[in-house]
Amino acid sequence: MENGSLDKFLFGEDKKLGFQQLRSIAVGTAKGIAYLHEECQHRIIHYDIKPGNVLLDAKFLPKVADFGLAKLCNRENTHVTMTGGRGTPGYAAPELWAPFAVTHKCDVYSFGMLLFEIIGKRRNLARNVPESQEWFPTWVWKMVETGNSVELMMVRGFEDKDKDTIERMMKTALWCVQHRPESRPSMSIVVKMLEGALEIPTPPNPFPAYLMESNVVPNNNNNISSSTTWNDTSFF
Repeated sequence: MENGSLDKFLFGEDKKLGFQQLRSIAVGTAKGIAYLHEECQHRIIHYDIKPGNVLLDAKFLPKVADFGLAKLCNRENTHVTMTGGRGTPGYAAPELWAPFAVTHKCDVYSFGMLLFEIIGKRRNLARNVPESQEWFPTWVWKMVETGNSVELMMVRGFEDKDKDTIERMMKTALWCVQHRPESRPSMSIVVKMLEGALEIPTPPNPFPAYLMESNVVPNNNNNISSSTTWNDTSFF
């Protein structure tokens, strides 16, 4: 994988990737996770989706890597038995660090956090920006809630022609990080969202009110709820 990991192109000095390349990397990564979840003989849960585990070949095609925490499970099993926390803080789903049932949707949450960083070409938490932008996911939610994605586009240097695609990516990321696993779409639906094959309903706020007011990074014990449940078959 000649170009190494995605994180150096998002957070390092080498930020030569344009928006369309980053979008392609996001879609390719989503397809890779969907393959692990839905096309392998046994479902594979990765548990550690993050930019450092997305490798890029000579043509910047992404490959999901580092299966040190991965686990095989039968498709008939609705939940996975866990003996301790897994994943990287900041990307790990709440259920991986709290006494909640764990499913393959934990990878969907991690992908959502990765997608935020692809959109912003920055870490989700940054201290060298205005206070309202320090925790990037809550800033994205505010843009979606107010219909003011133009502000984000101006700050991040996006072009007008990319507006619809960026809004689609923002909404997809917000659906992926819903607190309840059943409120997150499957990765095959995420792929359809990113490719424009589905209309994306406006997501509910995945963050509690106090985080929206203080812009604090959410920990993994926040009691966030959503009443939406995805029925993947309804989109075919």
